[in-house]
Amino acid sequence: MSWLGAGIGAGIGMVVGGPVGAAIGAWLGSSVSGGSVSNRSGIIGIHDQQAAQTTFFVALFSMLAKMAKADGKVTSEEADVVNHFAKNMLHLDAEDRKAAKDIFTNALDDEYSVYDYADQYRQITRNHQMQEMIYRLLFSVAFSDKQLHPAEDKILKEIPARLGLDDSYYNILMDEFRGQSTDMNGCYEILGCTPESTDTEVKKAYRKLCMEYHPDKIGSKGLPDGFLKFAQEQMQQINESYSSIMASRK
Repeated sequence: MSWLGAGIGAGIGMVVGGPVGAAIGAWLGSSVSGGSVSNRSGIIGIHDQQAAQTTFFVALFSMLAKMAKADGKVTSEEADVVNHFAKNMLHLDAEDRKAAKDIFTNALDDEYSVYDYADQYRQITRNHQMQEMIYRLLFSVAFSDKQLHPAEDKILKEIPARLGLDDSYYNILMDEFRGQSTDMNGCYEILGCTPESTDTEVKKAYRKLCMEYHPDKIGSKGLPDGFLKFAQEQMQQINESYSSIMASRK
């Protein structure tokens, strides 16, 4: 049974409606013969233990679909980014990748917007690491063809608030994806500090982030295995920002 299928089949528990529930219902209706389990009401019962991963899975691939089609078409480069993430970062097996593809395809033409998915995701799963990963992946899709369409840029500017992220993430990731080095202000933003913060406050913020992105911490939250690589990348950025700040203060 697939990762998504296990989440739905684990039993009753958390009830998901709205765009995420409708997306799960559409996936079930298109993947199960006869469509007898199709969910027309958009409400799905998900076991609490599986809720975070299932919600992440559905919301993520639905939002990636919305970003891919923001300029009116889905390019091969955009599809490649999504496929690479599913196979090489989340390490999904063939069945899970088929589910991800179905969810992605269904979301291209459904009635919901990327903001609808983001709003519901924030309500259901208040996990900063997952929110940040979704935002980074939206950037990856937007920049996959080396051109940033105005419609894509609009989503990137507005989506942080809907996901529960600080607006500063837009500038940080924009510099990163455009190949520009992060300046000192960006280093402070990554740590959640300001140039006026004391050394003690900077160290405290740094240690807090280290705890959040520690591999053991990631595992304890029941996040997908692919998050380990993401956490390692984030830790590298956090360490570099902290080292730059402390070096500049000497």
